[in-house]
Amino acid sequence: MAITVTEACSFLFVPATYPERLPKALASGADMVIADWEDAVAPADKERARSALADAVKGLGAAQRARLLVRVNAEGTPWFDQDLAMLAQLLPQGIAGAVIPKAERAQTLQTVAQAIGPRAALVPIIESVAGLAAADALAAAPQVARLAFGHIDFQVDAGMACAEDESELLPIRMAVVLAARRAGIAAPIDGVTVDTQNPERMRHDADRARRMGFGAKLCIHPAQVAVLHAAFDPGDAAVAQARRVQQALQDAGGGVCVLDGRMVDAPVLLQARQTLARHARALQRQA
Repeated sequence: MAITVTEACSFLFVPATYPERLPKALASGADMVIADWEDAVAPADKERARSALADAVKGLGAAQRARLLVRVNAEGTPWFDQDLAMLAQLLPQGIAGAVIPKAERAQTLQTVAQAIGPRAALVPIIESVAGLAAADALAAAPQVARLAFGHIDFQVDAGMACAEDESELLPIRMAVVLAARRAGIAAPIDGVTVDTQNPERMRHDADRARRMGFGAKLCIHPAQVAVLHAAFDPGDAAVAQARRVQQALQDAGGGVCVLDGRMVDAPVLLQARQTLARHARALQRQA
């Protein structure tokens, strides 16, 4: 069974103006691929990007289409309505859904859902102060599978000048995580790492995202995918420990027990189950 939008860890962007890259991106190991009609496409190429993607989708198999999302242009741009019209043609062919940039109103998501159909998964990107203020409404909107955080645009909108470690954005990232949790949807998707030549920076950013409660991250280069998965997929030791926790509580008949001198109770068991669920998804990806 294929990994769904709600389960995916890696989301790899591909400019829709380069349709020949789409099969390569789908073969990169990324859980989901985002064909981009927005930032990666110059204004003069928007129409060509739509038609190029429509042609490329015809050559994909059903399993590949199910791993494909499309980032449309933002509401209020000259291309938004035409993007939705093209998406309405692509959704019946089996693509997974739409990524909505600069999301600030739940009504925008309702407009997208009505235009492209009820089976589409929606991923709004919070990229502005107004988007952050509306995070709870965005997360609770119908068909929203996950939130994403566009930290670069957010910095610009907020007038921020972050240090390299982006510590200034920690409360903003946490706010996005908490909005997703309040809405009961899957853990959100953290933003891109722009340095594609530095796997250590990607590893650092991915580790931070995982520790903060994000469930996934955006990628802009195929080489980032494996680094991201290594950060998110639990290692053998973590999996073994999670299984020991499960077994210890089972042997104790539930409630509370002690393992390796440390108390094990319901929250520890839940954390172990989350580790094993991430491990199961990693195995599913490798199958």
